[in-house]
Amino acid sequence: MLLSLMRRHAKSYLIKILIAIIAIVFIFYFGYSFTSREGAKVATVNGELITRVEYQKAFRNLLETYQKQYKGFWNDRLIKSLGLKKQALDTLITEKLISQESRRIGLEVTDEEVQKRILSYPVFQFRGRFDEARYRSLLANNHMKPEEFEAEIARQVLREKVQQFISSFLLVTDREVQDYYTFANEQVKVAFVKFSPKDFEDSLSLDTSEMEKYFKEHRSEYRIPAKIKIVYIEIDPDRYRDQITVSDQQIKDYYYDNIERYKVKKQIRARHILFKLDENAPEDKVKEIKAKAAKILERAKKGEDFAALARKFSEGPTKDKGGDLGYFSKGEMLKPFEEAAFKLKKGEISGLVRTSFGFHIIKVEDIREPRTKKLEEVRQEILDELGKIARSDFAHEKALALIDQMPYDVDLEVYAKEHHVPVKSTDFFAENEPIPEIGGDSKLRKTLFSLEKKEITDLMEVNEKFYIFQVADKKPSYLPELQEVRGEVEKDFRAYLASQRAKKAAEAFLKQARDGKDWKKLIASQKGLTAEETTFFKRIGAIDPIGFASDLQEAAFGLDKDHPYPEKVFENEEGVYVIRWEAYKAADQEEFEKEKERYRATLFRVKQGALLSDWINALRKKAEIEILSDL
Repeated sequence: MLLSLMRRHAKSYLIKILIAIIAIVFIFYFGYSFTSREGAKVATVNGELITRVEYQKAFRNLLETYQKQYKGFWNDRLIKSLGLKKQALDTLITEKLISQESRRIGLEVTDEEVQKRILSYPVFQFRGRFDEARYRSLLANNHMKPEEFEAEIARQVLREKVQQFISSFLLVTDREVQDYYTFANEQVKVAFVKFSPKDFEDSLSLDTSEMEKYFKEHRSEYRIPAKIKIVYIEIDPDRYRDQITVSDQQIKDYYYDNIERYKVKKQIRARHILFKLDENAPEDKVKEIKAKAAKILERAKKGEDFAALARKFSEGPTKDKGGDLGYFSKGEMLKPFEEAAFKLKKGEISGLVRTSFGFHIIKVEDIREPRTKKLEEVRQEILDELGKIARSDFAHEKALALIDQMPYDVDLEVYAKEHHVPVKSTDFFAENEPIPEIGGDSKLRKTLFSLEKKEITDLMEVNEKFYIFQVADKKPSYLPELQEVRGEVEKDFRAYLASQRAKKAAEAFLKQARDGKDWKKLIASQKGLTAEETTFFKRIGAIDPIGFASDLQEAAFGLDKDHPYPEKVFENEEGVYVIRWEAYKAADQEEFEKEKERYRATLFRVKQGALLSDWINALRKKAEIEILSDL
């Protein structure tokens, strides 16, 4: 907000006084800092110093990274809420630990290695050779000196050497790869019955004292989050539509300056008939579907109505449209489909084309040759684009004029009325809720919640409109009394009781099944129960038709024909489940041979990352780390 203050009072005595004060502070502070060794110390790691210069550089780099992420939503109060100072110091401590341990075990980075790495970067090359002028220019554009960049590259190379050194002791055996592949790809199928809590709701009676007890045990779940109320000025570029004109010359200039945008690639319009087939389908299934598709292809080649055949036999989403895919260019379809389609002439029909979706029969209906759109074809498009840019620029200038004239300590609502600008306000909202009538993403909300009461933001752009926000009021988070959330608690308590009833019934059912009672007879004896089966499922992902239930998935892989029932029932948002093992499908070993090295590489990276993390944590635990400065 200091920059805003300086901008708003650039010609006043206030700013002259402020600059004088800043000058005095600089003289005394830096005069003292350069002569005080204590002021330059931030921390020590095993006796090695982290200086304030190192810390400020690390912090600045981290700050710039976050500022790029947040863009116009950045506010300096986010430094604290995101914990950037601690992040910067933690990074430096880790670097010191890696550097110290590297020296101990004899790892070092030479100037030649750094030079070789920099020379190999394509971004610094021109016509295949390193260009020093380009190198220095790019670094200058990123506010970095060559020696700083080279030091960063040295740290990067050292970290890679450390990782390589640690990995030299790392083995990934064939057995581990096989186990990893099997774990990820074996499948199981279960039968199940679902006990839905809804079936137990009608028979419930709520005991007030029990509900109060439930609330006390779960009170933290009903915590009312911190909320803010904001007032804001919204500057919508569309308000200035009547004040903006675009000349014919501007339209022509834009057209010729952006002529590449109006070049249209070759397009074809095609229909297709799809016969679905899984990529990993067994050979007998492939032959079956291929034979079916070949019969339809023969009918299409003999002249039968292609659209009618598509409506009758296609299994794709365009079936009802006679297989019509509309116009498309290269790069928009799967490669095998595209290659076959673009070889055809108008009216021709392809052979069978295999893609990851299955077998296709393609017919080209029309061909549009490549061309450049004429100015008259795109005039309105350009007019709309230039008008939008001009309105946005105009609105931006209006908004800047408003904020530049704004006193530092101001009531935004009063200020807006004085300048005859519409002002709006919201009701209270929490950080995880959309801003009423604005929406906005999490970064904007985090920025607003970092402000103090009555604090005003700089100009912000949200959804192509410009805003100036002020926090009108704040409510802290607190634990409510029962009366404040009674309706919500009553609803949750009722659902809890119903789920407990459903769980109790499911557990009784499971006990009988585990005791040896016949599964089908047991289901038939219980009113309203129906048996269902899942499809084959893996350890990760949703279970069709149950949904996500990770504990159920893991338990299912521990069952077999001799032990078909688990020891407990399983719950998710839909209900309580009793499962029974039905079948097991082993991981495809032929596919394993194809995928083995990819799984080996993945497993190696996982183990390598875990090993490096453990190594750094071990160094940190035994290190003597002293924080000397309050950041």
